[in-house]
Amino acid sequence: MATGAVTPPPPPLAVARRGIRGRGVLHRRLAASPMKDESLISTNGGNEETVTGSLNVARGLSHPRLSSSLSNKAPVVPTPLVPNEPSDLRFNRLQPSIDESDCKYKRLFGCYVAREAVIDEEYWIAAWLRAEDRYEDQSGNRYVESFKRKFASQEFHALKKRCSKQHGEKYICFVAVKNDDLRRTVLNSVVGTLDVCVRHPLHGEKFPEEPGRLSLHCRIYQPDQPKFGYLTNVCVAKYARRQGIASNMLLLAIDAARLNGAENIYIHVHKDNLPAWRLYNQIGFKMVDWDGACRSSDLCLLSFSS
Repeated sequence: MATGAVTPPPPPLAVARRGIRGRGVLHRRLAASPMKDESLISTNGGNEETVTGSLNVARGLSHPRLSSSLSNKAPVVPTPLVPNEPSDLRFNRLQPSIDESDCKYKRLFGCYVAREAVIDEEYWIAAWLRAEDRYEDQSGNRYVESFKRKFASQEFHALKKRCSKQHGEKYICFVAVKNDDLRRTVLNSVVGTLDVCVRHPLHGEKFPEEPGRLSLHCRIYQPDQPKFGYLTNVCVAKYARRQGIASNMLLLAIDAARLNGAENIYIHVHKDNLPAWRLYNQIGFKMVDWDGACRSSDLCLLSFSS
């Protein structure tokens, strides 16, 4: 028999009680927290709406055997901007019809219409589509949804500010929305977006730069020089691609730029983005200059002349 003292095990009843108590806490925690793909229901003015961490329109609407223009599957709703930020966005708002939306520029094609963004929800979804496009290749990043929400929130506010600016330049956000007999929410209608800026060149400016990234040493326009148009932020939801949406938005933006006095229209393209190169070449864009017109070694400037 060993001489060292041995601590006896706790009574079986105590072990059982501790196990039951711990199990109860675990069950309560699991019941209180939603699973990863589980939706939450929130109330906004008495109307229930489904809210999750991201928009993810493609996952909510895509179907391999159904046309995207006819799909009426409810998409996943994004978190409105930042959690503690007040917002008047209503994601269950119905999409305005063509007659209800007073637009100066619009282009009908197939089951879609390209036009100006007219309500805040359309500006928000345009910002979210840009966030999805920006982080499209980072789906494996565990923080990608937070990055997209932050980017979309910043882009939404910046976009509203750019479009409200009237001095020195004209800035328009275009969206492509579904156009058929079904009444959808705004969230389930917007499938593409792009921006166009029309302005005079700045002093010392040879080629246009992307709006918002202009050099700060000179902000004086040259009114004696002809205006130009600059296209940016061209993106289409994954499930709605290869249906002519981007090309029709580009054609509408070119017409709008011309109506606002632009002689030449410019756009930047990544040198390795072959689908974009083919699209812009089909419309009539030509490369201006590889060295002088590129903002970096990877981007090239294309021009469309009337």
